[in-house]
Formats: sequence, structure tokens, C-alpha cells
Amino acid sequence: MKSFLIANPKGGSGKSTLATNLAGYLARCGHQVMLGDTDRQQSAREWLHLRAGTLPPIRSWDIDKESPARPPKGTTHVVLDSAAGLHGKALERMLKQVSRVIVPVLPSLFDILATRHFLETLLAEKAVRKAHTFVAVVGMRVDARTRAAGELERFLASYELPVLTCLRDTQLYVQLVANGMTLFDLSPARAEKDIEQWQPILDWVNE
Repeated sequence: MKSFLIANPKGGSGKSTLATNLAGYLARCGHQVMLGDTDRQQSAREWLHLRAGTLPPIRSWDIDKESPARPPKGTTHVVLDSAAGLHGKALERMLKQVSRVIVPVLPSLFDILATRHFLETLLAEKAVRKAHTFVAVVGMRVDARTRAAGELERFLASYELPVLTCLRDTQLYVQLVANGMTLFDLSPARAEKDIEQWQPILDWVNE
């Protein structure tokens, strides 16, 4: 079973966007996908309630950030959308449950500062140090023409972590969320530009 944790302690960093679209991709590939949500707002679970039965199925299960239960038998892929403020023992327990962590980062000073502390904490965790769990970073809502994008690029360059890609700031993600959909539920022509940005994430996930 492959398992992925989408984590950043700061709220509004794009965790649910990454988690739902990754789950959507895996489901489109025909995998038995479970999407877990440890956030109090339960955004990912609410999104699942909006998802049409005609789309590739993604399921959820009862999960608690203090003691995450194992997913149901037959599950091939798990995506965990973490709670804001994830740290300490809760983070340590989560890392024991997953094989890969994706950290979304927004190109703003406050997000960069919060993420810096989180990355340092993450890299000090035993599971990461011993390479039992692999970590990568994704820039979220990035406009490459802005000064903020340059600041984010310089920040990410200071860590020996793969920066998989930067996803553009587009209302398409907002529209898809409102309908329980992902990029991978659209026709290739409609989502071509965004799926191209996602390709490095998909390659890393499939390694």
C-alpha cells in the first residue's frame, strides 16, 4: 500500500487542493483510494460528499490525528490531508503511517516563515532522517511573474529537498472543488496546462 501525507502547519496553504487532486489522479488510474482528513474543518470529507457517483470512486474512513486507524482492507493508496498546526507526537505518529510527505507552500512571507520551521522539524524526525519517509515540496498558487515567486524560489533552494513543481493561481481549482471534482476528471484539453504542471508530482508519486 502506498501512502501520502499532505502537510503544512499553516492553514490555507493548499493542502486540501493537493490532497483531493492527488486522490483523484490515483482513482482515475484505477486504484482503490482512501482519502483521510485529520483537519477539524473536514474539508476533504465534505468534498467527498459532493463527488458524483459516476466519477472514479474515492472513499474515506474514520480517522483521528491522535490515533489514525488503519484504512480498510483492499486499499492500495492512501492520501492524508493533515490538520493545521500538525507537530510533536501527532506528527511523529503520522510519519510512521506514510511513506511520502508533500509540503505545499504559498509564496508569501508568513507562509514561508511557518514552512521553514515545519521543514526543520520534519527533517529532524527519525522516520525522515532514516529515509523511511521521503519529503518533497510543491509551490501553490504561484504567479511566476511576481516578486513573491522569486522569494519562494530562493527559500526553497536553501533545502536539500526536491521541489517538484509550482502550481499556478487559477479559479479552476475552486470550480472543481465546488463540484467534488479534480483536474483528472476533466477532458485532457480543458485541463492540459494544469496537468502539465502536475506531471512532476505524478512522476514522484509513481516512483
